[in-house]
Order: sequence, then structure tokens, then C-alpha cells
Amino acid sequence: MTSYIIRRILVAIPTLLVVLTLVFLLVRVAPGDPATAVLGQQASKQAIENLRTKMGLDQPLWKQYFQYLKGLVQGNLGKSLISRRPVGGQVLHALPFTLELTATGVLLGSLFGIPLGILTAVRRNTLVDYLGRIFSLAGLSIPAFYLGILLMMLFSIQLNLLPTVGGGSQSDIQGLIRHLILPGLTLGLIMTAYVTRMSRSSILNILRQDYVATARSKGLRERIVIYKHILKNALVPILSVLGVYSIVLIGSSVMTEIVFSRPGLGKLMVMSMKQRDYLMLQSLLTIYAGLVVIINLVTDLSYGFVDPRVRYD
Repeated sequence: MTSYIIRRILVAIPTLLVVLTLVFLLVRVAPGDPATAVLGQQASKQAIENLRTKMGLDQPLWKQYFQYLKGLVQGNLGKSLISRRPVGGQVLHALPFTLELTATGVLLGSLFGIPLGILTAVRRNTLVDYLGRIFSLAGLSIPAFYLGILLMMLFSIQLNLLPTVGGGSQSDIQGLIRHLILPGLTLGLIMTAYVTRMSRSSILNILRQDYVATARSKGLRERIVIYKHILKNALVPILSVLGVYSIVLIGSSVMTEIVFSRPGLGKLMVMSMKQRDYLMLQSLLTIYAGLVVIINLVTDLSYGFVDPRVRYD
């Protein structure tokens, strides 16, 4: 198992390097000059050149790239061009809100999606199956921001049970949870739809296998057959969809954070785009890219724990 973990980490390192390189290049090929965006079109040519020098944009591209990697290794993300505050401090303040939201969405999606997928697969072509398929189709069709607005109107405006906007304080656990319920439920319902469909499909494939019929012929209880023989062998594709759509949830969290005005990375990214904060946007894209690579790595490692055969492939 140790060798498998080491192999997956070694594969993840060049992947992360490629992603970071793409982030670096995409930010620099975007239309518009960052220095001009900060100072405005009316700024003098000398002022723009001075700012470009200060930002290091006058240096060769390869040198800018190595400075970028050096800053990442040292944990130095630079200073915001607008607020002049360290980017790292602002990211550290916003990151927990985004991670909490994404983790809540994945947790709710797993808790609701896997049992619902099992139920709809075992009771195929019954009323339960039809209702479960309708629910999953609705979850796939409704955008996160629209679902968030509907939940806000119901639980915050009509019933007045939960706060409408904000993220709460990290020092106030109760307030943090109250502010997390609606946005977490928004992403959780969408995640449930994805997990339900994949769980149902995977379990239906396993139900056709001979060893399932053999287990039932031995007189084993249906619960043991489902959870020990069927679900265990269906977990690899379920974990795959959890990993893929965890990445999707990170993207959906941007709009969800805007709807609920949560002080997360999504809101910070939109502000940096509006203000043309070049260094802030580059740092946020780097964080998002790192999260994607980490999620893929964790998903790959989870395969080895669920199915020992994966370790020897």
C-alpha cells in the first residue's frame, strides 16, 4: 500500500506543475494590460511603465515564471494591487469558508445519494425508482444559484428560520453552522443527484453478476447481500463520481457564495476580476488548481483502500 501511495503522489507532482504553468500562461495571455487596468486609461505612459517594472512585467516570460514558482515554494503570493495587503492573508481568511461549503456538499451528497441509489436500484421500475430518478434529474437540471435563491426564499424569507446572507464567524461555531446550512444544502442536493444516478447505475450492473445470485442462493439476508457483496464492489465508480463532482462543486461554490454573500474564495475571485487585480486572480486560480489536483490524488488513493486490486495495476 505504501508503494501505491508513493506512486500516486509522484504522478500528482508533474500534474500540479503542468496545471500551475497553464494558470501562469492563461493570466498573461488574457487581453488587456494589468498595469493599465490598475492605473486607468488616463494614466501617463511613464506611470504605467513604472508599475509594470514594479510588478515584474518588464522581465522575460521565463524569468517571471520562475519568480512565480519561487514565490509559491516560499508561500509568498505577493500583494494585492488594489488593497496593497498580502494576498496570502486574504486567501487564508476566505479559504475555510469555501472548504466548509464544499465538504458539506460532498458529505450531504454521500449521505443521501448512496442510500437513495441503492433503494432505486433494488426497487427498479417501481414508484420509488421513478420518484428517485425524477429527483436526480431535477437536481441535475437546476443551477446552483437558482436553487440557492429558492431555498433562501423558503427558509429565510418565508419561514425566517435561517440567516439569509453572510458566512458567520470561525470563532462562533453555532453561528457558523447556521450560515452554512442553506448554501451547504444547495450544493448537497445537487451532489445527491449525481451520486444517486451513479450509485443506481453501478449497483444495477453488480446485481446482474453471478456471485450475487450465489450469495442469495446461500440464504444470506438481503441486507448482507446488498452491503457486503453489492455495495462493496460498486464503490469504485461511486468514488470516481464523488471525486469528479467534488471538483464541480468547487466551481459551483463560486455562484453559491455570491448568492449567499459568503466571504469565500468565489466572492474574492469575482471581486478581483471586477477590479482587474492581476496578482490576486493569479493566486486564486493557483489555489483552485491545487485543490483540484489534491482532490484527484485523494480519489486515486481511496481506490486502493476500497479495492486492493487497484494497487497492483
